[in-house]
Amino acid sequence: MMSDQDVRDQMNHHISRVLFFLDMAILEIQRRGEIHDLSKFDPVEFDSFARAIPRLTEVSYLSDEYREILKEIKDAVTHHNSHNRHHPEFFPDGINGMNLIDLLEMFCDWMAAIERNPGGNIQDSIDKNTERFNMGPVVKSILENTALWMHTLRGPVS
Repeated sequence: MMSDQDVRDQMNHHISRVLFFLDMAILEIQRRGEIHDLSKFDPVEFDSFARAIPRLTEVSYLSDEYREILKEIKDAVTHHNSHNRHHPEFFPDGINGMNLIDLLEMFCDWMAAIERNPGGNIQDSIDKNTERFNMGPVVKSILENTALWMHTLRGPVS
């Protein structure tokens, strides 16, 4: 039989292990934030993105115009996606190959992207990308719940 102190010790150990794992995730999230999209400064990507970004900010996400611009810089996009694990295209099995940190970075990328596109809307992005990346309903729901949570933290998002 365990004593009350033994139970307290086990609970404290559990709490410290949860903190350890959360700290690991926090460090990785911070690292991801610091290196996010740095490959866009690579010569393989930079000139293409420098030409495309001003145009992309003027068109709606996944519109015909948007897709045409991406076709024009296909090599840079392919390079970018293959060097950044927050893109489902990085993985052979797409979004199903991602881990939770990858998904969080991808979601934050989408949140930032909607701020630069006319009529950008996170729900619209989630809906379009659900089909685009064959996202299951659980992942979609988690992203929608996260968008609602972020909305309460920072006010309305487009």
